[in-house]
Amino acid sequence: MPELSVLLPVRDGARTLALSMLSVLEQSYGDFELLVLDDGSVDASPEIARSFGDARVRLLRDGMQRGLAAMLNQGISLAGGRYIARMDADDICFPQRFARQVARLNTESALDLVACRVLDFDDSGCVTGLRPFRLTHEALCARPWNGFYMVHPSWIGRADWFRRHRYRTPELARAQDQELLLRAYPESRYAVLDEILLGYRVGPMSLAKTLLARRCLLAAQVELFKQRRQWSNLLLAVLATGVKLPRDLLFAAAAARGGGGRISPETETAWNALLGSLMRRLDELQLPQGNEFENLAKESGA
Repeated sequence: MPELSVLLPVRDGARTLALSMLSVLEQSYGDFELLVLDDGSVDASPEIARSFGDARVRLLRDGMQRGLAAMLNQGISLAGGRYIARMDADDICFPQRFARQVARLNTESALDLVACRVLDFDDSGCVTGLRPFRLTHEALCARPWNGFYMVHPSWIGRADWFRRHRYRTPELARAQDQELLLRAYPESRYAVLDEILLGYRVGPMSLAKTLLARRCLLAAQVELFKQRRQWSNLLLAVLATGVKLPRDLLFAAAAARGGGGRISPETETAWNALLGSLMRRLDELQLPQGNEFENLAKESGA
């Protein structure tokens, strides 16, 4: 069995899926299986997943729409690896991502879940910012009422941890990851690598979706803090949400961008080189792809 199982859920992701899958299959670390969890797609996503012809790819599809949490729980049940990685159908891994995170888990047996630093990019492929982050478990969990700075598709953790802490169903729309981290943190150990190893696609800002995420997360926080009799955390969660809502209303576009620091020229150069190499590789494999990054690929030497 492979050491690592990668869970990649997709619903109608044909425009971006090939590039995302290729960034996984081109990892320097090769001992993994890629479970593509199709959530009732009606576009070409299943055909794209099959087109790679790679024995490490397993397409799981029954034509039903079950939701992200249910699909991830199914993937957790079927995963054969001792580690489980998350990945999204529109994001991009740097080549060393799996190797670095698995090495950290192998080195520190007390850790349950390891994420990495993440850059944001837009639909043209341009870097737009860096996600906020905290490196240690203590820093990550210091303000549970304010959320956990661990970007969901950057997670790699122990399979037994994921099986003990399943995603909540019916799911909390757009807050599945934060609810899980909040529920599990008292008996878990988290960490974030101080390396940018994932590109996170930031689409057009949707205020409705942002407000839905705030509302769902607050409901989960109130429920859990009440169960734990953590009244100060409950109050702080309500206050923090109240502070964030006006910011979302007034500065929605800015709030959608990362805030973890300025982008160095070296980071931007590495990102452009990665995109260019992936686009050239898709051309070589004659796999389906959109032309959204065509100009960037040419500029980087295609």
